[in-house]
Amino acid sequence: MDNRQKALELGQKPVGRLLWQYALPAIVAMTASSLYNIIDRAFIGQVVGPDAIAGLGITFPFMNLSAAFGSAVGVGASTCISVKLGQRDYETAEHLLGNTVTLNLIIGVAFMVVCLLFLDPILRFFGASDVTLPYARSFMQVILLGNVITHMYFGMNAVLRAAGKPRHAMWATLFTVGMNILLVIAFVWWFRWGIRGAALATVASQTMALCWQMWTFSDQKELLHLRRGIYKLKANLVRNIIGIGISPFLMQTTSCVIVIAMNNQFVRYGGDMAVGAYSIANSMVMVFFMFVMGVTQGMQPIVGYNYGAEKFDRMLRCLWLAITAATLILLAGWAVSMLFPRQIARIFTTDPQLIDMAARGLVFDMLVFPVVGSQAVITNFFQCIGKVRISIFLSLSRQLFMLLPMAIVFPLFWGLDGVWASMPASDFAAFSTTIPILIWYLKKLKR
Repeated sequence: MDNRQKALELGQKPVGRLLWQYALPAIVAMTASSLYNIIDRAFIGQVVGPDAIAGLGITFPFMNLSAAFGSAVGVGASTCISVKLGQRDYETAEHLLGNTVTLNLIIGVAFMVVCLLFLDPILRFFGASDVTLPYARSFMQVILLGNVITHMYFGMNAVLRAAGKPRHAMWATLFTVGMNILLVIAFVWWFRWGIRGAALATVASQTMALCWQMWTFSDQKELLHLRRGIYKLKANLVRNIIGIGISPFLMQTTSCVIVIAMNNQFVRYGGDMAVGAYSIANSMVMVFFMFVMGVTQGMQPIVGYNYGAEKFDRMLRCLWLAITAATLILLAGWAVSMLFPRQIARIFTTDPQLIDMAARGLVFDMLVFPVVGSQAVITNFFQCIGKVRISIFLSLSRQLFMLLPMAIVFPLFWGLDGVWASMPASDFAAFSTTIPILIWYLKKLKR
């Protein structure tokens, strides 16, 4: 099939089949990434030791912050490219590809330099102690030196999906995950390079995947391909990329803040055991939410293309299908968690007290879980069509405007249960805010 025809199918092929075609590779890729994170942590804990695991845990907010900058470029650029392809403005879409490469290079280097200069104070702020600081420092030094590679890899994967190549994006992720696991075994277990070896495995696997991505985009037969003259930054393109990308950037940054704040509240009202229970409950939440994130990634090029092509009936069809799919997925997660909370907790621990606490917390956390899917899909929908202010508001509403105040106030009346209750309460409040906004926009669209 001609490459231009592959892009045109976003406006012609049945929407349900398209959503399945684009969402399934994203779901597979995100599930594989989650599996790698579990294996990586287990391997470091077994070979290097528990202090290394604690040090690795300190770096998670740091990694999320780096990913936030990458999302600002990758998601913003891929959304803009989808819209331009829908408008059949292939020249601008190609310049967006070139500007994506340049922006990732600039932001990746800047982030690396600043963070390396202030690495120890940043890690201390995230909670590193004298024991865990050396492990966290060793890991982040390697990760930061490869930061440009990481930004470019995630950015190119997002553009692959926008260019009508969801399977290419999936294979890039699966290759990275598989190679990462093999290199962790070699570097950590065989060569005994410790936690620094795990970081090197991450950077090396992403480098190999990026080389393949760049080779794909270098093919002159591709609808979007790398060529001379597209790398110079254009103010209007950069504004559009950052304007749309600011929503996922703020979402990821806010997540870092919320994790730190929630950990402090759980420590205050339930001690270290409550933090462990929160981690277990959150792990279960993320297992199912990864599927929803795959659905939202799958809908992005379809919605963006049809919005650009002014095929609003197809755009809305994709929205309703994505909402239905996300709701059914999280309904399944809710049912499993309500029926088997203790069995789930036992997967992570054998401590009776922690099992009790985690099971209770999981039930609290999942109380209104099915409505979370629609809120996530609708937020992503506004991002896909370039409604930046609405997307930013919805991105921040649940965590910053609702969860954080509730997590502070509720425990004053109900102690530890109040911390747990703040999560379903904020989920339902965010859902109740999102639906009226969507109804308002749909009425405006009809007019």
